[in-house]
Formats: sequence, structure tokens, C-alpha cells
Amino acid sequence: MTLTEQLQQDMKSALKGGDKLALGTLRMALAAIKRREIDDRGTLDDAAVIAVIEKLVKQGRDSEQQYRAAGRAELADKEAAEIEVLERYLPQPLSAAELDALIRATVESTGAASVKDMGRVMGEIKQQAAGRADMGTVSKRVRDILAGG
Repeated sequence: MTLTEQLQQDMKSALKGGDKLALGTLRMALAAIKRREIDDRGTLDDAAVIAVIEKLVKQGRDSEQQYRAAGRAELADKEAAEIEVLERYLPQPLSAAELDALIRATVESTGAASVKDMGRVMGEIKQQAAGRADMGTVSKRVRDILAGG
């Protein structure tokens, strides 16, 4: 079963079970996937679906921060709940130790010697850790390691 099919099945279950939060969140995710399929003129594979869900989670976290800063706790809590629903469909994130090991192995395998080689290292890591690590965090760690840390 593809990830899109799983989302559709879970949406039907949420509809039957009366779970309005999950229903709305899954409808939003499926609409974003459909929009991307139309834009790309094809069917998305699981990796592309994960990328769409990651983008929705990132947008939700940004919204949650803005709501909290504006003193809108009820809206921030709703965003947090939607993020929780979406995160069920993402792969398990890498631990800090696993991420460091992946970065060091990638630096060695690519022969990266300085920060100038960061693009090559990030490209490899992005393929290997798709959906399992925040690329902003990865970028900082790669930069530290290549700078001699």
C-alpha cells in the first residue's frame, strides 16, 4: 500500500469515527499531494509524498510559533495537533548520534575537505536522510565538521 493510499484509508476511518481534527488534516495533506501531482503531471511516489508532508509540518511549526508569539494559544494548539497527525506518516527521525555518524561517513565517502565541498555532502545526506532529519540542523552540523569540529 502506498503512502497516499494509507492517507486515503485513514481519512475514511477518521470520517467514520468522527475524528474532525484528523479528517481535516488528512484532507489538507491529500489536497497538497494532489496539487503537487497536477503541477508535476504525474503520480507521486512515497518519497515525494513524504516531502509534501514534511513541507506541511514545517509550515505548521512556523504557524504555531507565530500564533504563540501573538498570544493565540488556541490556534497554536490546533497547529500542534495537526502536526502530530501528519508526523505519523513520516519516517522515524535520526537520533543525534545516528545523524553525526551519517554526516561523518558521507564526508569520508565524498572526500570533502573543506566548507567548499558542503554542497556535495548535503546532496548525499539529503538523499539518505530524506524525511528523517531537519536539513537546517544537518547543514549546521556539516559546516561544523568541515570547519574542523
